[in-house]
Amino acid sequence: MDMKRRLESMPDIASHAQAQVAGKLDWVGMNEIEMPVFVDIGDGERMQVAARISAFVNLNRPDVRGIHMSRLYLHLDRALAEHSVTPLALRHLLRDFLESHEDLSSRAMLRIDFDYQIRRPALASDNSGWRGYPFSVIASLEGKKFELELAFEVTYSSTCPCSAALARQLIQEQFDKDFTQGTVITRELVRDWLGTEQGIMATPHSQRSTADVRVQLTPSFEAFPFVELIDLIEGSLKTPVQTAVKREDEQEFARLNGQNLMFCEDAGRRVQIALNKDERILDFWARCQHFESLHPHNAVSIVTKGIENGYKPIDGHARGRS
Repeated sequence: MDMKRRLESMPDIASHAQAQVAGKLDWVGMNEIEMPVFVDIGDGERMQVAARISAFVNLNRPDVRGIHMSRLYLHLDRALAEHSVTPLALRHLLRDFLESHEDLSSRAMLRIDFDYQIRRPALASDNSGWRGYPFSVIASLEGKKFELELAFEVTYSSTCPCSAALARQLIQEQFDKDFTQGTVITRELVRDWLGTEQGIMATPHSQRSTADVRVQLTPSFEAFPFVELIDLIEGSLKTPVQTAVKREDEQEFARLNGQNLMFCEDAGRRVQIALNKDERILDFWARCQHFESLHPHNAVSIVTKGIENGYKPIDGHARGRS
């Protein structure tokens, strides 16, 4: 038997068998698909990253048992092997999903999870190092309605304002002990004291923190603003974590933390103001989470753009890596 006749004789249960229980399905497809993709890095350059992909269509026919998952995979493989992840490429890909399921489906969705790798300069020295930022690109198509979302995570440092005030009080009390009333105090004496352990006998607590951001974008641009969004959030918080660090970089990091004392509420408001100013963002959801060094629990604030009815992400998750 030749291959063509053999294929024709193979049973196709998904296409021909009736559903055991009739009913329409909101989404059917695959997730955790392992596949390399290309993302733009500016100046006409692109890089290849390892991604995990989710691909879905709805199932409008209650009598049909299943969709053609292999068709989704093959469309993915062909499109992402040739094209960078751009709004236009994703729109074409989702259209292919629907055309291959024209008798079954009316809407399609795609989600691509990956780490965006970028070199970041040190704060003071000439060094730089690699940072990986978790990103999710989410796109959907229903009729002519095309929607785009980006979800990403930025890690930063946060120093507690309350802890800083309490530490300053203890330093003042130590100063009173070391320089009793009647002691002749000179500028040089105080300066030397500030350089001792007594001069910094208490320190405020800091912690690594994350800003989880999800934005709904206008779909009219050619390339995703990965770096621009990273810079937007890091610029608003001012204390991003570092890679290659010399003493001068660590000192500058300490200065930035001391000048940007933040409760999680302060961080949330900073992020909210920054996102509100970006005209490319139609709506957003953001969570600032401080992994407390004082407590075994986290301090969290959540902000949105405040559009009526609230932000409803395409795939139902509040952030990219849920």
